[in-house]
Amino acid sequence: MNWTAYIKRYQSYLKIERGLSHNTIENYSFDVQRLCLFLTENKMEVSPIQIDEEILQQFIYSVSKEVNPRSQARIISGLKSFFGYLMFEDYRTDNPLELIETPKTGRKLPDILSVDEIDTLIAAIDLTSNEGERNRALMETLYGCGLRVSELVALKMSDLFFEEGFIKVTGKGNKQRFVPVGDYTQKFIIIYRDTKRNQLNIKKGFEDTLFLNRRGSQLTRAMIFTIIKNLASVIALHKTISPHTLRHSFATHLLENGADLRAIQLMLGHESITTTEIYVHLERTFLTQVLNTFHPRK
Repeated sequence: MNWTAYIKRYQSYLKIERGLSHNTIENYSFDVQRLCLFLTENKMEVSPIQIDEEILQQFIYSVSKEVNPRSQARIISGLKSFFGYLMFEDYRTDNPLELIETPKTGRKLPDILSVDEIDTLIAAIDLTSNEGERNRALMETLYGCGLRVSELVALKMSDLFFEEGFIKVTGKGNKQRFVPVGDYTQKFIIIYRDTKRNQLNIKKGFEDTLFLNRRGSQLTRAMIFTIIKNLASVIALHKTISPHTLRHSFATHLLENGADLRAIQLMLGHESITTTEIYVHLERTFLTQVLNTFHPRK
């Protein structure tokens, strides 16, 4: 088999055995395809079964000239996963990246918005436009429930359990969780659903999708990014923000107001609480308040 055949089998494994999303599979595959391009450019004819640590070291050295340590670490992790799969299927007896060190990247604290900045951002939505109520509802849902952008666009009408105060969210690996949704967020979803969404000519297959574009089909991730970028431009916000910024802000504001980290972990859908800690940007003044409030020798 050539590299393409192995990559296709790897993709099937990631989808069927590990239940990963399409976007995650694409990211993992891109790392291997980048290695293939390096081999082609350097006229190295070697299969995934034959390639050794020396060649991989050359590839990683070439990559290190083009990307930052964080991206380099991600590429190494992706390749380790690919060769780990080859071992799992008994194509190889070793992982040639086992002894290759991942560059130290440290923890990157996420950018967040203040409550006032979020209020100003949402207030900038033009509610007289055809998409105004939809955009307000989806922004309030992103921030009010701490969703990933992929979770937002996949949200269904049948996922809304407002009487119980929850929405059902399908996260990474198709894992489902129930996330609390407050009355404030519910109000704007209901307004959009009952006044704007019901006027659309909905395409077949999207009857249950909550947030729709003007053509009656599912919004794309790129469209959500564009909506937020345009709003930031309107209010002249001098920060680089994305849908994930609202998720970071959701977690941070909860913690600053006394929420338990474990509860935040469950709402965000993180398997490890260590991941949740990365999302939480704590000001030193807040840490001082925690110490003074809860320590017996305050």
